[in-house]
Amino acid sequence: MTILLYLVPAALGLGLLALAAFMWSLRNGQFEDLDGAAFRILNDDDVRKE
Repeated sequence: MTILLYLVPAALGLGLLALAAFMWSLRNGQFEDLDGAAFRILNDDDVRKE
């Protein structure tokens, strides 16, 4: 039972760290252009036009 004294705070700390990382990514615009990567793969800019 004493292991719970270590595991519960560790789990809460990791959860808060993950939440902080998610909030940071939201504020820095990581989720602004969700469709851009999907359409970028269809774009053929690297094909030479002769």
